[in-house]
Amino acid sequence: MLALGQAPAHGRQNRCNLTVLVPAYNEGNSLADTIRSLQTQTLLPEEIVVIDDFSTDDTGDVARALGVTVIRPPANTGSKAGAQNFALGGITTEYTMAIDADTTLAPNAIEKLSPAFEDPNVAAACGFVLPRYVKTLWERGRYIEYMLAFTWYKPIQDYYQKPMISSGCFSMYRTRILKEHGGWQTRTLAEDMDLTWSLHAEAHGVRFIPEAVSYPIEPHDYGFLSKQLKRWSHGFMQNVKLHWVNLLGLPYLGSFVAVALCDAIVASLAYLVAIPLLALVLWTPWPLLAYILDAPIILVPVMLKAVERKEKWQALVSVPCFLVLRLVNSYFVLAAFFQEFVLRKSFLRYEKGH
Repeated sequence: MLALGQAPAHGRQNRCNLTVLVPAYNEGNSLADTIRSLQTQTLLPEEIVVIDDFSTDDTGDVARALGVTVIRPPANTGSKAGAQNFALGGITTEYTMAIDADTTLAPNAIEKLSPAFEDPNVAAACGFVLPRYVKTLWERGRYIEYMLAFTWYKPIQDYYQKPMISSGCFSMYRTRILKEHGGWQTRTLAEDMDLTWSLHAEAHGVRFIPEAVSYPIEPHDYGFLSKQLKRWSHGFMQNVKLHWVNLLGLPYLGSFVAVALCDAIVASLAYLVAIPLLALVLWTPWPLLAYILDAPIILVPVMLKAVERKEKWQALVSVPCFLVLRLVNSYFVLAAFFQEFVLRKSFLRYEKGH
């Protein structure tokens, strides 16, 4: 049975009533892989639109060579949300998908994701996310982070029908509802989180479909990583400030956000201040064991999924990298909290990372 109610013409591959938006700024090196992964789906979109956001490289030429629609704003829009909104007004299909220009999809990702919309209340759906490359320290750390999040936290959130975020690198929406919300807002650095919480506030459904898998390119060095973590940390804090009144009235979602915020602050203070200070005061390394006390809790869901994917050795080798990434992430969380809540100075400059 075809998803999204679109029957194929005789002799044609299955297509759905979907337009895919690919915002791209200087993505000439990765864009071709993204487009090809969309063009070889088991359920094809009606149209693929690349928004060449005033790139200075060959992004537009790469897209045109692969036969997709390319549009270019008169000037750089300043953010991924701005680029996507530039194209949104021209979409006429029932569904819209947003995918990053450095992200590829599993061959059946659209086919697996689209049945979520058989429920008329569902306005957005997202899938499983894994790094495309798992080689450097930072990529390995992110691999474990995603494996933990998408095999443990995200399914629990979906069980209560309150996923905290429909991931910006790969999500599908009902076009009508997306347009009613004015597309993706630029008032925070986490436009995907902002949109997800707004949809929940209006009682629209959001789903997580783990069988639909995407593979973004994650930061391979600290320079890219720092830009990404700064954007993500500030984006989360900005959305908490923006939506806190609505969150108080949303069962489960408000609790998930509150726990995430408290955990981020308390854990970050523990990792960066309390544990090393205690080791220094007591003049013993034993308090440093607290850094790995939760390792078994991390390993259980991660290893179960890794065995299923035949990646158990990759997972085991990557766990120490996750512990390093967690420390670095703690710094950016605390810095964002201090600037957004204490100094009350929002950081809204979109810095390209991955």
